[in-house]
Amino acid sequence: MHLRKLSLSNFKTYGELAVEFSPKLNCFVGNNGVGKTNLFDSIYYLAFCKSYFNSPDGEIIKHEEDFFLIEGEFVFDDRTERIQCAFKPDQKKKIRRNEKEYPRLADHIGLIPLVMVSPADGSLIMDGSEERRRYMNSVISQYDRQYLEDLIQYNKALTQRNRILKDFHRNQFFDDDLLVMWDEKMAETGNRIHNRRKEFVSNLMPIFQNYYTTISCGNETVGLRYLSQLDGGDTLALLRENRNRDRILQFTTSGIHRDDLILQLAGYPIKTQGSQGQQKTYLVSLKMAQYDFLKRVAGVRPIILLDDVFDKLDSERVTQIIRLVAADHFGQIFITDKDQQHLNSILSSIPVDYKLFKVSPESIKLQE
Repeated sequence: MHLRKLSLSNFKTYGELAVEFSPKLNCFVGNNGVGKTNLFDSIYYLAFCKSYFNSPDGEIIKHEEDFFLIEGEFVFDDRTERIQCAFKPDQKKKIRRNEKEYPRLADHIGLIPLVMVSPADGSLIMDGSEERRRYMNSVISQYDRQYLEDLIQYNKALTQRNRILKDFHRNQFFDDDLLVMWDEKMAETGNRIHNRRKEFVSNLMPIFQNYYTTISCGNETVGLRYLSQLDGGDTLALLRENRNRDRILQFTTSGIHRDDLILQLAGYPIKTQGSQGQQKTYLVSLKMAQYDFLKRVAGVRPIILLDDVFDKLDSERVTQIIRLVAADHFGQIFITDKDQQHLNSILSSIPVDYKLFKVSPESIKLQE
């Protein structure tokens, strides 16, 4: 599977843009701030119906315009899929597949397997647990539709339960039966979500270790540990146990919405023990493992977007990444770099067909 054509209208810095890609390797060179990351974000949007950076749709529209439109033509082995994403303020976001609009955005997730590596991934290490839960959700939802449905239903039930807890406090009354009803709805989906996350982390871990060892050329041990209040218990029991606490605090304090993914290097938190190069290697290895995992479970080679991936890495680690992406194991690859000389040296060592694009504000030109 690969992206053959991309068209943009009023997406971030781009007014009108149309570009055709190589089915294997596409490289983009340009100074910081000229739009390389915006281009990658538009491709990500076609797969997930949202920005990689969680930007509100209204902020994605080019300044002084009143809509944005993204269109992509994806080629699979036996078919072509045309995806269109459109947004205009005060109107419902529209996602169309082959001119037919989806009734729900969730129905599109998983059609276009995709992995993005970005400097923004540092938030997985440096920020709170919400970022790591979002990471698990984004990966599992690409291959497990039931997981995505469970997640949607769990979040709806959680929102209602929190609203009821606030109503109890405001109106000075308590209805145990009403709370039990939402407890049961959360338990029904929460236990399944916990099991799928646990299975995902367990299956990803050996692949992740292998990539980290390869890229770092070393023997350091990396770790991914799924931490959940449901370990050794279940959602309904937790909610009952913490009911009085929830009433006092006016929100739900237990459940899979409090889960975390512990990121470790040599048994210690990489947030405090890892150098910049080690943290970058950790994240790139994690995303490579994610690629491998999605390829196995989905049976399709995902698109991989490597945005400024070589920054803060020594030449040995860069070489190892190049060797990995040059292998037949990977499908369509997109790479950005701000240094054309550096990018040329990388391309000269990769024996694959490629296209090289020069990126400047509002334009992308193919280099012959």
